[in-house]
Amino acid sequence: MHLTHQRILLAGATGLTGGYLLDRLLNEPAIGGVLAPSRRPLVANPQLENPVGNLRVLLPQLTGRVDIAHCCLGTTIKQAGSKTAFRAVDLDMVVAFAKRAREMGARHLIVISAVGADVNSWAFYNRVKGEMENALRDQNWPQLTLCRPSLLLGKRDKPRLGEQLAAPLTRLIPGKYRAIDARQLARAMWQLTLEEHHGVRVVESDELRKLGK
Repeated sequence: MHLTHQRILLAGATGLTGGYLLDRLLNEPAIGGVLAPSRRPLVANPQLENPVGNLRVLLPQLTGRVDIAHCCLGTTIKQAGSKTAFRAVDLDMVVAFAKRAREMGARHLIVISAVGADVNSWAFYNRVKGEMENALRDQNWPQLTLCRPSLLLGKRDKPRLGEQLAAPLTRLIPGKYRAIDARQLARAMWQLTLEEHHGVRVVESDELRKLGK
């Protein structure tokens, strides 16, 4: 894809994967600019527009046309504090962000979901991710890319104990359930930005690892 002067909308730039992806986008000469609303200020860059505040408040205030949207929003039930609060971020906020991106002209949405996302899953986390995917499908994107990483590895500002304990084991699991480094995932998301297809593309964790090498 020819990306010259493309304007990217990015949610989740203060997170683990989003931070790596933002750095990559800002260092790509072809990108025309990045609009990245965030809850705390990002490092200034001439290619970056960074409205600061609550994303739900910021979304209707965003202006200008965007071409591609990246969604790296996500939390855990423990971090969010309750299942309701978790759904508010991983389902409601993601869907609201996607809707606003579409209103601003974005034709391609690349979003982080999770391995095992399924509305019929017994696991609440995977069920919510499945609901999120279905809600995005219903938005009728010309191009929708659903990334389904397994356990994310990397140094977080606030370490997640469960991930730290599981990491050594998940490195050994074959296929799509093996853990993936957040930097790898960000590189894969960049590669997926360059792809052109019509409709929905689901990218499982094993393929994300290959794309992110």
